[in-house]
Amino acid sequence: MVEVRDAKGKEMSSDFETYARSYQLEALEKAKRENTIVYLETGSGKTLIAVMLLKSYAHLLRKPSPFIGVFLVPTVVLVSQQAEVVQMHSDLKVTKLWGEMGVDDWDAATWDSYVDQFEVFVMTPQILYDCLRKTFLQMDCIKLLIFDECHNAKGRSPYACIMTEFYHRKVQSNRSTSLPRIFGMTASPINSSGSDYNKEIMRLESLMNSKVYTVDSESVLSQYIPFAKTRIVLYKNSVIPSHVYIRLDEKLRRLKLEYISKLEKEMTDSPSLDSVKRKISRLHDTFVYCLTDLGAWLAAKAAELLSISSIETCSSFWGEVKEFSENSVRKFSQLVYEAFSQYLTKDVSIGADLRTDVQSGLLAAKLQCLVQCLAEYREVKDLRCIVFVERIITAIVLKSFLSSLHQMSGWGIEFLVGRNFNFLGSRSINEKNKIVDAFRGGEVNIIVATQILEEGLDVPSCNLVVRFDPAGNACSFIQSRGRARCPGSDFLVLVREGDILMQNKVQEFLNSGEKMRKESLKLASEPCEPLGSELLEECFYLVEKTGAIVTSSSCVSLIYKYCSKLPSDRYFKSSPRFVIDKAANFATLHLPKNSAVQMVCARGKDNLSLKQNVCLEACKKLHEVGALNDYLLPHSDFSIDDDDDIGLKNATELCTEEHPDYFPAVLLDSWRTFTFRGIYCCYMISFDQHSFGRYGPVGNVLLALGSDLGSDLSPYSFNLEVGWGSLRVTLQRIYNITLSAYQVMMARRFQTSVLSLLIDQDFAKLEEVTGQLLSFEKKLSSFSSSSSSCPTKEVCYLLLPCKEGRIDWAAISSPTVFFNKMSNKTVEVHHLSSCKVECGLVLTKTAPLFTCMLKNSVVYTAHSGHFYFVDGVLESVHANSSFELRTGESVTYKSYYKSKYGITLTCESTPFLAGRHIARPHNYLLQHTRKEKGESNGSVELPPELCSVILCPLSVNMLDSFKLMPTIMHRVQCMALASALKEQVHCMQNVNIPSTKILEAITAKKCHEKFSYESLETLGDSFLKYAASQHLFAKYEHHHEGILSNKKDMSVSNTRLCYIGCLHNLGGYVRTEEFNPKLRACPGLNPHMYAPTSINEVYSRGTRPIKSKVMADLMEALIGASLSTAGEAATFLFLERLGTGIRFHKRMAAERPILYRPEMFVNINRLEKLLDYKFNDASLLVEALTHGSYQMSDVPRSYQRLEFLGDAVLDHCVTMHLYNKYYPAMTPGLLTDLRSASTNNDCYAHAAVKAGLNRDILHASSELHRQITTYLQKFGNLFSGSSYGWDAGIALPKVLGDVIESLAGAIYLDSGCDKDTVWRCIRPLLEPIVSPETLEYNPIRELGELCDRKSYTRNYKTTVENGMSYVVAEVQAGGVTYSEKETGPNKKTAKKLVARAVLKHLKEIKAD
Repeated sequence: MVEVRDAKGKEMSSDFETYARSYQLEALEKAKRENTIVYLETGSGKTLIAVMLLKSYAHLLRKPSPFIGVFLVPTVVLVSQQAEVVQMHSDLKVTKLWGEMGVDDWDAATWDSYVDQFEVFVMTPQILYDCLRKTFLQMDCIKLLIFDECHNAKGRSPYACIMTEFYHRKVQSNRSTSLPRIFGMTASPINSSGSDYNKEIMRLESLMNSKVYTVDSESVLSQYIPFAKTRIVLYKNSVIPSHVYIRLDEKLRRLKLEYISKLEKEMTDSPSLDSVKRKISRLHDTFVYCLTDLGAWLAAKAAELLSISSIETCSSFWGEVKEFSENSVRKFSQLVYEAFSQYLTKDVSIGADLRTDVQSGLLAAKLQCLVQCLAEYREVKDLRCIVFVERIITAIVLKSFLSSLHQMSGWGIEFLVGRNFNFLGSRSINEKNKIVDAFRGGEVNIIVATQILEEGLDVPSCNLVVRFDPAGNACSFIQSRGRARCPGSDFLVLVREGDILMQNKVQEFLNSGEKMRKESLKLASEPCEPLGSELLEECFYLVEKTGAIVTSSSCVSLIYKYCSKLPSDRYFKSSPRFVIDKAANFATLHLPKNSAVQMVCARGKDNLSLKQNVCLEACKKLHEVGALNDYLLPHSDFSIDDDDDIGLKNATELCTEEHPDYFPAVLLDSWRTFTFRGIYCCYMISFDQHSFGRYGPVGNVLLALGSDLGSDLSPYSFNLEVGWGSLRVTLQRIYNITLSAYQVMMARRFQTSVLSLLIDQDFAKLEEVTGQLLSFEKKLSSFSSSSSSCPTKEVCYLLLPCKEGRIDWAAISSPTVFFNKMSNKTVEVHHLSSCKVECGLVLTKTAPLFTCMLKNSVVYTAHSGHFYFVDGVLESVHANSSFELRTGESVTYKSYYKSKYGITLTCESTPFLAGRHIARPHNYLLQHTRKEKGESNGSVELPPELCSVILCPLSVNMLDSFKLMPTIMHRVQCMALASALKEQVHCMQNVNIPSTKILEAITAKKCHEKFSYESLETLGDSFLKYAASQHLFAKYEHHHEGILSNKKDMSVSNTRLCYIGCLHNLGGYVRTEEFNPKLRACPGLNPHMYAPTSINEVYSRGTRPIKSKVMADLMEALIGASLSTAGEAATFLFLERLGTGIRFHKRMAAERPILYRPEMFVNINRLEKLLDYKFNDASLLVEALTHGSYQMSDVPRSYQRLEFLGDAVLDHCVTMHLYNKYYPAMTPGLLTDLRSASTNNDCYAHAAVKAGLNRDILHASSELHRQITTYLQKFGNLFSGSSYGWDAGIALPKVLGDVIESLAGAIYLDSGCDKDTVWRCIRPLLEPIVSPETLEYNPIRELGELCDRKSYTRNYKTTVENGMSYVVAEVQAGGVTYSEKETGPNKKTAKKLVARAVLKHLKEIKAD
């Protein structure tokens, strides 16, 4: 928080107006009436006036008002300071904005949201200028515009541009009623070295359209604010000894020449050579300055700091640098440091004897003077000192020097500099604020700063300011002096002895304040002069739709910004090239080859106007073709136009992870309606009778439904993986049958009993289910088949056992005994009709039953809690029979049951039953057969008196059949669901896709079945990218590859696909979990509630979470299903009907520049023979081989757009080839691996070299030439492995792979979008294509899978030195650490090499 204190140092009230001084109130009243510039000394309370003025406008700014107030400050440091003052002393909603927040990338919607939310914007002026130019903000919406340090409004500064381009233009258009009130603040209205104060003040007033307000004399302010005592401190004019200086200066000069000569050899024809040479020259000049003005020790310190600087530091000092450039700076600095070190005594203790250090040339006399001045304040309590310097390097080395001195011990010392192109000590806004806060709090006592702290820094306790370097003008002098705010503070100016000119200038600066005040008061009564016509008549281009504007002065930077957004690689940087013909007053602008406009010409009067005119014309043309949007901004790679068909604006919000869980309507009915339906559709579920179960052939089952399942399920066959092997199941529609209500109830009893018994194996549950069924039967008698009410939908079907092709009603009646028992009815005792022999009556827990009824029955024993299938009677085994325990002891059954269960067997002579355990049903669709638990071949002896009869009679074969029914009906349900989705797809596409293929497309890998959507997803992904690329290439003829690639990525992104899936309610169809029979309830006893949906064929049984990735995979799989069965044309129609906005373009070629005699650039005949293709337009072939570094105007375009198109076409061709050749024999994962191995850039690069295409590439990059040469020398055409060179540690030039893709794109366009022709021409270049036998896995992936499988921990550490990547891999396995280190030209290659080395090590250990 900023402290606000009066002249005595007391903290002021938060209510400024209560303690406002007379001159502040005068200034406030004037500012309310008219535009005003308040000229008052630092510390006189200008910010108080600004806050009071804001409060007077508050009623116009409070939300929901569309208006705002804007508080502009010249530096980022002041943003937080002034915002906090406004927040502390008003209730207005304040926001702070500066460049590092990424505001440059904000769109109109973001700015609108801020305007809706905040009332005061505190920001740097460039942000407002850019917003006004883009029309994200309008002058109309600003009610109050405050300019802090408004003396910066001059030339083409952002302050000046805001006023000239937007404020004064409105004044001229007679729309002044909507203009904001202007309020400026300054401690010096003149910010130049000129002496005509009257003229300079008039210029500022005219530009700001404001009148200056000031007090009559400095004495008015002196009663309120302290003024620092100014003292000139003279230092001796000592110079570094000539012999030392000459040797070091000559050494610097030689190092510079030798190093630049070395660079010229290493970087021949490199586009960055000139830039690196300029950096080295500037670095040399910096070291010379340090040597001359600061001394040899600080020059060496500067070299040392730059030699050990990080890439971030280097980037800050030189602007954006490439890795090679950064290394060059560090290497040169290291050479300079080593050279200086030879002349410096190693054991020297700098500062121990300052006089000796100065005499020896280690330090300049000026530094000795500074140290002595600071030492005078050693006894001052709570010292706060700012040392102002001119250069950034001075601030950095001076801080280092002062921190090393024992005289400065106990003082915290920091440096603070602005952020500009030549900035070494780059710090974020937060770091700068921390330093300022530490200075205020006393943790930092001395700050060495450039002019960044001259303006606005509010530290009332600052008691010493030192001008180490002289002020450039009166404004700088006054501003720096004003930082000394504490009463009794000093302002020291270091001046060289004998420099009378500088001493006079300091005296002139001291008198300048009163002179400026007198001139301001003279002009107070005169109106503002009109703004000069030269400032208002500047040429501009205006976008009518948005009002966005670009002027002659801003167009050059816009062109550079546009070029910087164009794709580039390590071999070239996209930048404009100007050709100026001074004699003809004619300028030509050559834009990069991937620009939408290649060349623009214009006329002008001089060099500046020529450059501005041609850039302004280029901006106009770029906007006309859509390369600049309606806000005159380069299209961001991630931007989405208002009329864009990609439609991602609300996709994230609309894409939900909660989806319905669909169930096919054909399997739903109400049991009340179903029971009285009378006629039922029948399907025979039959089994391949060559596959036998454990006890013989599996019995067929009849499926009775209320509705037809459709043609896709008749006939329909599939395999089940059962315990004894693979069992083929066939579902076949046969005929309709008629059933009475009684027969339906009997069949339902049977179905419910068998399935509940098998699935639950819980007697209590069986009793509960039986009770529910009996209750339903009682209620059913009160309903009739003609009832008009709408009962609840349930799963309704009947599974009827068959015998010899007919319904087995005997088996269906098998639950009768149990149901009679449950109904408290008499259990009928009779022989089975099939019984041909005399059989005895046996007492069971249910009732006395004949043994013929017990054979082939299912019983339950309460003492064990198990169900058993009885397959016979053990005539020789009874209660008194003996058997041997596992211990070897022989006991009778009677004593065994008594001792273990406490049960006394009473029917001692009754023969026991031979029973077998009944296994639960499994998921027989699983890819891997599971051994069935609970069922064994061994027989269990069961006392009849302990057995409750559940089913009798029922053959074991039929029981085996019903054990398969949950799985079979699950598959039927899934197929019915797929058929329902097929109807949806059919409506979109008007093409039939088999439901089996749809089922594959909706089945996730997690289901663990024999098929999943992975292969179709791979196919669909490939086609979708191809379709999107084809569409975007044709639609956006002027967009470069970067924008096209990102538009494609967005249009096929998971978010986008999920959004489309949600729109069409497709999430309800996908199957994401393994089927579990235990969770499948019996038909009619299903706990789910089924709700109707907008889709007639399906009902919803609630919601479930599905990840957006799964939804995206589903969409791609459906596209793959369509492609694999219906073909490409139908799939394009499918994409269009889905709402993707993607359509097939028959006409792809836009108007192309005519290339005269293309054979002059490449060998057309050789290339056409190589490709076995005759080009209709040979210029496409030239374009396909032209790299972006080839900036000759003869060839108008580079290959980047063709590469974008060819990449997608070739990827799809390869994917289709692999799918058609290997599917379905190979696993989906293998298809993905083969695709990755066949379509990577390394693969293409090797193919290009084998075909000799490296000789045909048009480029102008020495680095690319060097890399291709290295590749050929070390590698040549002999290598044929699938790693394609990475295992040799060679960096494969991406350009080589690019040309394969661009050639594919060229053939695709020239052949009229014929992919078959593309594949026919390109395939021979790619041979041999990777096969399952030759596939080599990525070692990084292989190591990762091994570590995951074995629970090993792995770690990679990467460092970069001299352009090479060093990767260390460590694997913790069984308490042992295995470590390897490898080097590569890039991180990717080095990581592969080190992963392979660790894998080899682990495999060797395993083998040992």
